[in-house]
Amino acid sequence: MPTSLKQILEQARALSTEDRAKLVNSLLESPDSPQSDIEKAWAEEIEQRLAAFDRGEISAYPAEDVFADARRISR
Repeated sequence: MPTSLKQILEQARALSTEDRAKLVNSLLESPDSPQSDIEKAWAEEIEQRLAAFDRGEISAYPAEDVFADARRISR
């Protein structure tokens, strides 16, 4: 007899916080998940930005400057 969704949820709630987080991440990373397409797109974007930085095509800003600008703008 197949396990019902209700039974699975009860079992999942009995897991530790760490194991529940692992379960959620595992479900989100499933191949049919649109999230995996988004993550792939971000991974490609990150690789492209890193390559451009390495080639000297873009510059970086210290995190302190970024946060200072954000605080200034949000006031």
